[in-house]
Amino acid sequence: MTNELKEKIILSLLNVDENKVEKKQIASSMIGRVCMFRTYSAGVHYGELVERDGRECLLKNSRRIFYWVKACSLSQLAMEGSKDFDNCKIAMTVPELFLSEVIEIIPMSEVTVDLFNESPVWKK
Repeated sequence: MTNELKEKIILSLLNVDENKVEKKQIASSMIGRVCMFRTYSAGVHYGELVERDGRECLLKNSRRIFYWVKACSLSQLAMEGSKDFDNCKIAMTVPELFLSEVIEIIPMSEVTVDLFNESPVWKK
């Protein structure tokens, strides 16, 4: 009997949904990574994921992305960045941020993280 089959049997005996376990493992693998976060009502942010519980996330070194240009979606923004950071509106870094109602988490590429960190700070 394979380990995978043993695990499925154990989860079944414990009445645990296998799909929920897999989702938690995926979410756990994002801890410590810099990701882009879309929320239900607080907009878009990026930062290092410190902790996640359901739709609540604790980030460190986070910036709010108020407006972006030259990327058609958050997916492209997370993977490639903007082709024109000078005309994007990305707020200053906050050391710690708690987000509720997170509805999308996209891990960012290392190149994109560097581009965002070097982008101009939008403030008045």
